[in-house]
Amino acid sequence: MLEHGGQNGNRISFGRENHPKNQGARVPPALAFLLTKCHSLLQAGWTCESFDALAIPTLNTHPKPTTRHAAAPPMKKILVCIDGSLYGQTCTQYALWFARKNGASVDALYVSDLWRYEAPLMVADFGGTLGTQPYMGLSTQLRHLENEKAATLKAYVRAAFEKEGLAERLNFHHLSGSLVDCLGEFEGGAAHNAMPADMLVIGKRGEAANMAKAHLGSNMERVIRSTSLPCFVANREFFEPRKILFAFDGSPSANKSLAWFGANQALFANAEVHVISVAARPADAAQTATNLTIAEKALEGFGCKTICKALEGIPADVIASHQQESGANLLLMGAYGHSRIRRLLIGSTTVELLQRCKVPIILFR
Repeated sequence: MLEHGGQNGNRISFGRENHPKNQGARVPPALAFLLTKCHSLLQAGWTCESFDALAIPTLNTHPKPTTRHAAAPPMKKILVCIDGSLYGQTCTQYALWFARKNGASVDALYVSDLWRYEAPLMVADFGGTLGTQPYMGLSTQLRHLENEKAATLKAYVRAAFEKEGLAERLNFHHLSGSLVDCLGEFEGGAAHNAMPADMLVIGKRGEAANMAKAHLGSNMERVIRSTSLPCFVANREFFEPRKILFAFDGSPSANKSLAWFGANQALFANAEVHVISVAARPADAAQTATNLTIAEKALEGFGCKTICKALEGIPADVIASHQQESGANLLLMGAYGHSRIRRLLIGSTTVELLQRCKVPIILFR
């Protein structure tokens, strides 16, 4: 028997006598699919500990949506991650756009990942012919180069803000270490006694973008999974949002996107707003219609006119196609709304949309 306790005490359990193929009882299609896949993985050598490592929180991957959407506080602080890439420049443009539109202050952060260079030098075996001294000198040179690069980036960002008369709203920070660890300091306002950030702006890719155009940046997904902040994932080019698309599935993270929009409507004055809810199968059509009604009423409560559609199909395909057909240049959606075992078996809609959509996406956890 395999069982796992979730956050709400839910348990998954099946044995030979409970497997759908060995029992005449009616089993919901989704549960039958899950049990069949789990049975296959066990036959392939998985153990109970393998499933426990997935940390499945609950079987209820689509919580009942709430009908109350009080507007969240408006943004006062934007944290933007920059580097020497074209995406870093686009992130700077979006941070400047936020500051100009709603008066938010901006923390620009550049992090030097020196451990990528120092760790191999510390553990590599060079045969003892040269000793460690030359490589210690190389580490010093790398730090010097990173400081010069940070100074260049600081000058670029400051010049962009000075051109708009917003230099007083900018603070630049250069830190060393892991980007995820450094962001944790800013998220709670611990870094430099700063005010906590309200949104993170990060590029879809980084400085190696030209070498792996079909892949996401190595830091981007780790950052999105670790932070509780709304994440504005910038694409290669800057677009001022004129047409907004909500991909609404009724999850808590999707509800956060509505509350955030209500608090920051000043950013999107006169923008056209589209809302879609996608049913992955015909049996989900009723819930999809309910989700769409909830989103429409919430946006109307904020004084916003919307164009709403209930669609059916594979969510990633439908959302990506509708984004292109509608011409929307900003997508808002909840991120990673399903359990880890579902992402293992089916994949992540969030990751697929980040790869396929050529417009910025705001993700909510």
